[in-house]
Amino acid sequence: MDPNHYRFRGLWRLAAPASAAYAALEDFGGYPRWWPEIREARRTGPESGEVVVRALLPYRLVIDLETRRRDPAAGVLEATMRGDLEGWSRFTVTPDGPDSPDGPDGPDGAGCRVLFEEDARPGKPLLRHLALPLHPVFRANHAVMMRRGRRGLAAYLAGGHGSGAGGGHGDGHGHGHGHGGDGGRRTDDS
Repeated sequence: MDPNHYRFRGLWRLAAPASAAYAALEDFGGYPRWWPEIREARRTGPESGEVVVRALLPYRLVIDLETRRRDPAAGVLEATMRGDLEGWSRFTVTPDGPDSPDGPDGPDGAGCRVLFEEDARPGKPLLRHLALPLHPVFRANHAVMMRRGRRGLAAYLAGGHGSGAGGGHGDGHGHGHGHGGDGGRRTDDS
């Protein structure tokens, strides 16, 4: 096992239409409104941006993001990460209606599933040096961040934000968190 290689995979089930969840995730600049660990999100170009992330541990990550894929029809938002984390992350948003194996999540079957996948390595030298002894702590920190992100997005969407197919303030980043994916059910693999 390479302690500097992290693979995350997580599933968020939300009581909101897939189009609303996609719009909120596409709105890169809006992440700090609903995700407490995303301290700042700013555009640096038409398909790029920078986020500042800080969870429970006393360090912050500055991550440059560039859109790799944005496909509203497939519900996919994917970005390349550079800086304090190197790699890629992806959200895939799909409806979770009455015909899904688990039944409806939202009113009238309007729920959705948000699959998060990430493959990353620390770019920050200190994190690389501490990877072996602190690998489980870094993963736990990530899990807390993802749970809070899921809760924040669920509350944000319940308040009527992110409505409208393909709406939001999409600034072309795909997504802005720079790392993450557990949220309700933990399905991380490393």
